[in-house]
Amino acid sequence: MEIAEDAKNEITEFQTTFEKFVDVGIEWLKEFLPNLIGAILILIVGMWLAGLVSKIVSKAMERTKIGTEVVTFTHSFVKNAVKVLVIIAVLGTLGFNIASLITTLGAATVAIGLALQDSLKNVASGITILINKPFKVGDFLETGGLQGTVTKIDISNTRLLTLDNKEIIIPNSNISASNIINYSSQENRRVDLSYGVSYNTDIDFAKKVVKEVIAKQKLILKDPEPFIAIGKHEDSSIELIVRVWCKTSNYWSVYHYMQEFIKKSFDENKIEIPFKQIDIHNS
Repeated sequence: MEIAEDAKNEITEFQTTFEKFVDVGIEWLKEFLPNLIGAILILIVGMWLAGLVSKIVSKAMERTKIGTEVVTFTHSFVKNAVKVLVIIAVLGTLGFNIASLITTLGAATVAIGLALQDSLKNVASGITILINKPFKVGDFLETGGLQGTVTKIDISNTRLLTLDNKEIIIPNSNISASNIINYSSQENRRVDLSYGVSYNTDIDFAKKVVKEVIAKQKLILKDPEPFIAIGKHEDSSIELIVRVWCKTSNYWSVYHYMQEFIKKSFDENKIEIPFKQIDIHNS
């Protein structure tokens, strides 16, 4: 009988505790539920707003004809920034201490910034490159002693493809800190050449031969007019300077044409291209 009475008391005590727990839960829900519903609504509307604002900013930037890379970066940045504000608003609605949260977030941001300062430099330089456009995809560049065709411009780095098909990935901060030679920015480009001819050569005849070679190449522009003149008087030869203009895309075709056919024409016309000689006299 005593065991049954103890069991009955334990059941009663459990029921009482459970009822108190349920009552506390109900009271908590009454207080917390409006905040929870508000937080959920803020989250849903905020995420929708993040997408909308980023799209509006992107469309506005596209009308200004800014590079695709800048638009993409700005779209992502604005969207994520709005999402962060939405999350802070949600946490505030749920009762978290926003001031403390922002302080912690700020400290974390500073710490992350110090740890990633080199990466942030690359990003800042990338934004500058994308806005100022000193070069674009497809341009042939020389920077920091490296040469290649631009294949991709990212926020943090730029990719070049060398003439022998090697990919070079250069941090944007390195490019910003170096001189940039853009061989593709202008429509036309000058091909500078020089040839050594013997002191016995008839200079007027040599110039005539060069002009004939130039006239046969249709890729060489007539305006500006080709330039042929005498340069330095070297120890074993006279320098013949030749400058012709062509479309930038035709530069290497014209260069290699001139190098090949000048040699052939000089040989055909008995124009000597001397090499350095050392005369040794026995005393």
